[in-house]
Amino acid sequence: MNGLNALLSSVGGIVKGVTGAALTLIPLFLVVDIISPGTTNVVSNLGNFVDSFTGEGLTGLIVLLFVLAIID
Repeated sequence: MNGLNALLSSVGGIVKGVTGAALTLIPLFLVVDIISPGTTNVVSNLGNFVDSFTGEGLTGLIVLLFVLAIID
């Protein structure tokens, strides 16, 4: 059981590292996309991401809260 806990802890650390790197790079790509439109499409993708939640009503709200809980 100790080995399983170590494995899950290791995987959790990797996932948090990747998520942290992505959350660090998104503002950079956002600035690049504003300066040079169409290069990274971050603005369009973020708009589509938000629209996917707002168009689904209560289900979208629950999924959005779940995603925010995972990111935190």
